[in-house]
Amino acid sequence: MKVPVVDNGGQWTHREWRVLRDLGAESRIVPNSTPLEALDADGIVLSGGALSLEGSTEPLGAVDGWIDRASVPVLAICVGHQFLARHFGGRVEHGGSEFGSVDLTVDRSDHPMFVGLPDRLKVWASHSDQVAAPPPGWSVLAHSPACRVEAMAAPDRPLWGVQFHPEVEHTQSGRELFQRFLDACRR
Repeated sequence: MKVPVVDNGGQWTHREWRVLRDLGAESRIVPNSTPLEALDADGIVLSGGALSLEGSTEPLGAVDGWIDRASVPVLAICVGHQFLARHFGGRVEHGGSEFGSVDLTVDRSDHPMFVGLPDRLKVWASHSDQVAAPPPGWSVLAHSPACRVEAMAAPDRPLWGVQFHPEVEHTQSGRELFQRFLDACRR
């Protein structure tokens, strides 16, 4: 199974690649300027990054040009999550900064991302912008005391976003979240 990591300048992009590889996926890190046709993917991970999308219409490399056409599952992390929200009509705001350990509450334990996981997890976050409102029709899957949209999902496509970092070892059940994403890529 081929699952490239689209690099948005994240400090932990290599960890996302490593977790995917360790879970048996064929993965590579590619620049966010890569067109969809060149990805040759069964699923795509949009990495985090330091870029601020709050109040911005700046594109996220070539992702703006292909996200509406992508037919494979997409897992978006941190700034990738914020990009999905902004692109599909949600709102990204500065504030509610989280750095370090965060208490996550799962709101939708019936969603494939969280099935079988505890309703409360300690996760690792590193952001100063966040999704203040998900796109219309999207489900909020999890929240924290400082961020009401820690995880979200599209209603009709396998597009998942998480504000926190499942790729770091400090995140409880992070590997399981990636495994659930890979399971979705196999369907």
